[in-house]
Amino acid sequence: MSMTRRGGEPGTSRPRAFLRAAGGGGRRGRLLAGLGAVTAGLLALHRFVPNTPGRLGSLLETFLLWLGPAAALLLLCAALRRARTALVVLLVPVAVWAVSFGPLLLPAPPPGPRELTVAQHNVADDNADPAGTARALAGSGADLIALQELVDPALAVYRRELASRYPHHSVRGTVGLWSRHPLTGARALDIKPADVTEPWRRALRAEVRTPYGEVAAYVVHLPSVRLGPGGLASARRDESAARLGRILAAERSGRVILAGDLNGTLDDRGLAPLTSRLAAPGRGLALSYPAALPVARIDQVLARGGRLPSIRALPGTGSDHLPVLARVALDETP
Repeated sequence: MSMTRRGGEPGTSRPRAFLRAAGGGGRRGRLLAGLGAVTAGLLALHRFVPNTPGRLGSLLETFLLWLGPAAALLLLCAALRRARTALVVLLVPVAVWAVSFGPLLLPAPPPGPRELTVAQHNVADDNADPAGTARALAGSGADLIALQELVDPALAVYRRELASRYPHHSVRGTVGLWSRHPLTGARALDIKPADVTEPWRRALRAEVRTPYGEVAAYVVHLPSVRLGPGGLASARRDESAARLGRILAAERSGRVILAGDLNGTLDDRGLAPLTSRLAAPGRGLALSYPAALPVARIDQVLARGGRLPSIRALPGTGSDHLPVLARVALDETP
């Protein structure tokens, strides 16, 4: 026995009716195909999404990675509905995502000559366990450790806990660099946004005398961004990145390593003054924020005069960020 609903078909349940509206019936897969086309367009043409109003382009680029899983879910829906047109269309965003982000998922290459490992961590100014955080970072075996949000009295704890393995260090304002190798010429950098009037030192540069030659090391903490009713508030972050970009443009050293909390993903156009001048890691997602459920990597390690074979996230500490550990393979001649 079958039951008939007004305007429906015999035996049609509400869930099935919903699936038909999404991808079946006489208009099989139209909605799914349309969503697939939009997803493909956003993935491939995100640079053309305007940044005003509300810095929508930067907001999209912050979460660009997640359009891939969204496209895969749509593809699964199309397969379940046997919507052939939608299946074909949805292969496009999946392919675009695979080209853009797929290499990050490949295994890291084996270690090579002239490699350094760099740990980057925003330790959080309210970290309740700075000693445990310092020990975890030292246990990573990194050659260089870049830290942000260093405040008293926790700063003294980091100095004490890292001293035995990292005899060389420099702190300027709230950022610091610890190194197994000698440091020289450490100095603060001015990347403060123009409208900030209070004391604000969140960048340093030092020369590291590595076994493979000198390297200019930068440790930075760009201003935070906020998401609100007006969109993404990133003007200060973008201004600070532009200031840092001009400093990098004038940098004479052929080998540069930059580590920091950049408060943005590498796809975010607001970081273009940096990403246009420095190489990014070739393998690894290393999602670092927020620590409880990481959705984006805003803690970055970039380089010039070398490659970054891989980056990975380390286990959580007392911070709201996860530490990341990157391998930097320096060129033989800078």
